[in-house]
Amino acid sequence: MTILPDPVALAKALLACSSVTPAGGEVFDVAEAALVPLGFAVERFVSGDAPDGPVENMIALRPGPGPLLAFAGHLDVVPPGEGWTADAFAPEIRGELLYGRGAVDMKGAVAAFIAACGRESGATCLLLTGDEEGPATYGTRAIIDRLGERGIRPDLCLVGEPTSAHRLGDTIKIGRRGSVNIWIDVPGRQGHVAYPHLADNPIPSLVAALAEVETLVLDHGNDWFQASNIEITDLHVGNPAANVIPARAAARLSIRFNDEQRGEALVERVATLVHRHAPQATVRGRVSGEAFLTRPGPLSALVADAITACTGAVPELSTTGGTSDARFLSKLCPTVELGLLNATMHQVDEAVAVEDLCLLTRIYADIIARAGASAIQASSASSSIGGATA
Repeated sequence: MTILPDPVALAKALLACSSVTPAGGEVFDVAEAALVPLGFAVERFVSGDAPDGPVENMIALRPGPGPLLAFAGHLDVVPPGEGWTADAFAPEIRGELLYGRGAVDMKGAVAAFIAACGRESGATCLLLTGDEEGPATYGTRAIIDRLGERGIRPDLCLVGEPTSAHRLGDTIKIGRRGSVNIWIDVPGRQGHVAYPHLADNPIPSLVAALAEVETLVLDHGNDWFQASNIEITDLHVGNPAANVIPARAAARLSIRFNDEQRGEALVERVATLVHRHAPQATVRGRVSGEAFLTRPGPLSALVADAITACTGAVPELSTTGGTSDARFLSKLCPTVELGLLNATMHQVDEAVAVEDLCLLTRIYADIIARAGASAIQASSASSSIGGATA
């Protein structure tokens, strides 16, 4: 007889693994040991080379009736930092809370979904990566490639990121803003401040460019997204001498943008602006992900109905917050996100309410049951521009 996983015990076992990104080995052993008795065929593989790899990933597949529901998550965590009341990787329950790095983001949700799979059948797969908190180069994107090689295409995807704001289930993420970082390097010519005609100070032109950046209004937002915003996140000269004109000045920008923008176009726009002030400047951008939207439809309704059935509350559909691996999965199939309260994620003494772990397990089980009974089948994936109805 199969022993159903206990979400709290499983969460503690996962939390006991020191799995700072990129994670591998022991924490995947724990997940595999819980999934195999439930009828999942587990494939673990390592992708990529330094500096962003290698990264361990897992695909666990269980056949069953109905559309194929994918649950996507990550087993890596951010470094714990200093100041914890107890060892960040020695999970313990104090009062009503389970403490440990990753309790909220997002080992707790992974434990809840595995436990839910023990309570409901249905065509289900788990997509778990060891690199969501890091560069994410060889994580979920490598999983998507492997799914394609195996001819597996989920019909629906649920990402277990901590989406809840005030109470469990109050928010479903149906989209996310895109993210791009831009590095600006302005060369000059070093010289003595008393002889400025023999030097070329890069600071004034960089400051002028940044002043214009500050005036940019990218858009005013729309029905589902807040306005895109651009922030100056670093300004560096590194000149220790008071009487020397520096040889270079640099800055970094971060832009979070909605589905009215595209990452590369924003890099080009900033580069054009900078070059008006500093023609010799180097401008380099890295797009972490494009904005996406899964428009309200059968999938979001299914998840909302499960939340209401288990909690009595009606969730809000939202696109706020940072990026997640849903930015990759949304190109594969309709994707939404639902997970624990996000109040303590990445914080010292990260903790999840034991009651919430059990409640999330019931919600996830209800979602699996509803998905198995639904008529939802594979449809066009959510678009990073307009979005599919799901």
